[in-house]
Amino acid sequence: MIDPEKTHTTTTLISLIKKAEFAGVRYFFVGGSTVSRKEMQTVVEFLKKNTCIPVVIFPGSSEQIAEADAILLLSLISGRNPDFLIGHHVAASMELHQLEIEVLPTAYILIDGGTQSSVAYVSQTSPIPSEQEAIALRTAIAGAQLGLHCIYFDAGSGAKRSVPPHIINIVKKELPNFPIIVGGGIRSMEAVESYSKDANVIVIGNHIEENPEFLLELQAYLQKN
Repeated sequence: MIDPEKTHTTTTLISLIKKAEFAGVRYFFVGGSTVSRKEMQTVVEFLKKNTCIPVVIFPGSSEQIAEADAILLLSLISGRNPDFLIGHHVAASMELHQLEIEVLPTAYILIDGGTQSSVAYVSQTSPIPSEQEAIALRTAIAGAQLGLHCIYFDAGSGAKRSVPPHIINIVKKELPNFPIIVGGGIRSMEAVESYSKDANVIVIGNHIEENPEFLLELQAYLQKN
């Protein structure tokens, strides 16, 4: 996960691209709660020119659109704010319709990560308590029933703790063929391993911003597995 507000200089991005390619990173997610359209477009364009790794937009609003390979069209179904359930989608619909970009309708579910995340603050929604696995499961099933294509469980940027692995496990048991993405607060290989059987995509942002060498640990892990 790349936040264009934090990672946008040419030197930083080139270094990150080289390490990510070496590590075998499958996707670059780009986005953030308060990223401007210009910041988004600048980083996406740079990535598209300098790497073959697919670039996926992780939008915080209808303004965060650029000519990436795909966009996670996030519906924040853990909250009840209509702007993040359908409002931003309507605002961005015609622009997305005209772009050659794969649109991935995504059930976005916030799980309490021990601190108020920027997305919870901006969206004015409350995350699902981490111990309320039944609510998380019912919410995920509702997302599948609504026709969304994948689930993104997120503890939020800078979370003190990541999404409990047992939540991912029980959802996978009930929805075995439904793609699951998990991110937020992932800072160790132990955490990566805890999700590896049930999550289809593991998203790491802050920890790599603070410690890019973690990508080398990921590369060693992927080689063994």
